[in-house]
Amino acid sequence: MDEIFLARRFEEYRTHLLAVAYRILGSGSEADDALQEAWLRLSRSDAEEIENLGAWLTTVVARVCLTMLHSRKTRREEPLDDHEPEELVAGPEHEAVLGDSIGLALLVVLDELSPPERLSFVLHDMFAVPFDEIAPIVGKTPTAARQLASRARRKVQGARAVADRDRQREVVHAFLAASRGGDFAALLTLLDPEVVLRVDAAAVATGASTAFGARAVAETFSGRAKAAELALVDGRAGLVWVVGGTPRVVFDFTVSNGRIVAIDLLADTNTIDLMELQLQP
Repeated sequence: MDEIFLARRFEEYRTHLLAVAYRILGSGSEADDALQEAWLRLSRSDAEEIENLGAWLTTVVARVCLTMLHSRKTRREEPLDDHEPEELVAGPEHEAVLGDSIGLALLVVLDELSPPERLSFVLHDMFAVPFDEIAPIVGKTPTAARQLASRARRKVQGARAVADRDRQREVVHAFLAASRGGDFAALLTLLDPEVVLRVDAAAVATGASTAFGARAVAETFSGRAKAAELALVDGRAGLVWVVGGTPRVVFDFTVSNGRIVAIDLLADTNTIDLMELQLQP
């Protein structure tokens, strides 16, 4: 096959291959190295005998990445606390990868997986590669490859849950500070444009009222909530207004993608008694 034609075919799959390599390795420079190695192997192969070039290249890149992961483990590279994902060199295909890149929290937990777990999880869960195609790459049966991905998935989900709780606490803490300080602009940045403030009947009796939209909710809280305290509300970050040691109003937050999408003001004593509340320093 003509080398120029072959190079053009390779370029057709570059963005996909770069995404696969970057998600497996978490490093832009190493992802580029993996693609370079894949191209060298393709140029040395009998390309006319390859029935599905995209699948063949994905397999080759995955094998190269697996070797690099094993090498990384052997070298015992930098500790996780100092690890940050490298930026990819500017370019259309790199921008496409970064547009849907993995975050630092996920990258850290991926670094804690074994190379076969990491590769099985990334290929199956992120790129829908069947386990019968993953199995020969990791040297396992399809059933074993499925188990590797399942084990990795549980670890990732657990890490994401912790990260979500931490992110919610950051958002609620920032909301309390902005509310107390009357920082209207800061409140707007923390609230989803379609945020809703809901209040139960007992809260209505205290003068609270339902509000819709970021501006209306920000106006409700700007300069207020001075008596509220940070608390865990059923295990999630929230606020509680305590009087004489008794919780009077609970601020239950729903946070999505780093923004508050709903706030429930709950003052009904029966409801509060059923909630697990823990004041935070």
